[in-house]
Amino acid sequence: MKIYNTLSRQLEDFSPIEGNHVRMYTCGPTVYNYAHIGNYRAYVFEDILRRYFKYCGYRVTQVMNLTDVDDKTIKGARQANVSLDDYTRTYKDAFFSDLKILNVEPAEQYPSATEHIPEMIALIQKLFDRGVAYKSDDGSVYFSIARFPQYGKLAHLDMTGLRAGARVAQDEYEKESAADFALWKAADENDGDISWDSPWGKGRPGWHIECSAMSMKYLGETFDLHTGGIDNIFPHHEDEIAQSEAATGKPFVKYWMHCAHLVVDGKKMSKSLGNFHTLRDILARGYSGREVRYVLVSAQYSQTLNFSFDALNGARASLARLDEFGDRLREKAGAGGGTDDRLPDWAAKAGEKFKSALENDVNMPEALAALFDMVHDGNRALDTGGMSAGQAGLVVRLIADFDRVLGFLAKAGGEVDEKVNKLAELRQAARKAKNWAESDRIRDELAGLGWEIRDTPQGPKLKKL
Repeated sequence: MKIYNTLSRQLEDFSPIEGNHVRMYTCGPTVYNYAHIGNYRAYVFEDILRRYFKYCGYRVTQVMNLTDVDDKTIKGARQANVSLDDYTRTYKDAFFSDLKILNVEPAEQYPSATEHIPEMIALIQKLFDRGVAYKSDDGSVYFSIARFPQYGKLAHLDMTGLRAGARVAQDEYEKESAADFALWKAADENDGDISWDSPWGKGRPGWHIECSAMSMKYLGETFDLHTGGIDNIFPHHEDEIAQSEAATGKPFVKYWMHCAHLVVDGKKMSKSLGNFHTLRDILARGYSGREVRYVLVSAQYSQTLNFSFDALNGARASLARLDEFGDRLREKAGAGGGTDDRLPDWAAKAGEKFKSALENDVNMPEALAALFDMVHDGNRALDTGGMSAGQAGLVVRLIADFDRVLGFLAKAGGEVDEKVNKLAELRQAARKAKNWAESDRIRDELAGLGWEIRDTPQGPKLKKL
């Protein structure tokens, strides 16, 4: 498997540090509001990556942080006049609900920043011991980037024009502001009562130190893979590298992978433009998490993704085509009489192309092309009688294997409940009695419950709308 490493700016062979064990850290949400669809582009990419590692037989330990103390969360809690914990809990709960809707597999650990303050204080103390941290006049603690010569290696910054001693107090800042960054921020009137005791006085951690402390606690001082959006490269990930490697004297992360931006209808997402969407906004328009997931994985992760409602409509049509093919395969396989133990050549070829695409820096457009080539060839084989029941069963299993990575092929909510089955039986009885009005009434009732009933030579078939 080859992946593009942001650190080297090259395509590299992926090889875990520790045998068959992949240790990966993913930058999670800052829980000051509902996550937007651009955030979920990164989280779904990271889920595809995690699933593919498992598909390849690796054991995965994934850690995703929850930033529940920073400039934004403190400001939100104070404006709402509630505790920081009460304020952020709403958005933590919403985040986990959204992940479930998008069929994102749970990480092994979801550490919250507020639960790891002692680890952050201990890490800052190490930086004092190494001579790269210093206390400012106001009681805050800063990291001296001049004392870490490798600073800028991830973002490939030109440090020649750096003004020594310049400091940036806020958690997020622009590339042009490369400067000493806050490790510990002294309590002030903007923080209210949100502060912790430390050797340097009351205050709270800077944003960057949170991820270093939590990732190293759960994954070790050096681990395999760190992911996030490209907007995290600088300053966040650059600062993580500096403080982690300065503290331990060891490489922090072997591979870095970054997901490109999401735009909406070709424009940067912005509330002022009216194109800012949370997942719940999109679901309220009648779309499903499955359709959203399809759109989010359809482009190569390193390329900008253009999100639109036309794309969601296209995803709905594509998923309907996949569902129809799956239904045809299951119907054929259920007919029995097949003893084949080998995939049709066209299906085996699709499986090889699918795996090859993923091995090439998780190339999702090529992987999806392999899937739809298989659908085309499979439908043709079904139309011409060129597929046995046994072969159909094997193709069904191959699709399930693909879905171990894709996570959108299995239809959600497709189980037929007792009420729907009973209505189907009553409709069939009405048809036998030639009571067409009652048959049509029951058909409409089923449609209202979200089911389509089709009359086939093998009898009535129910299909989830």
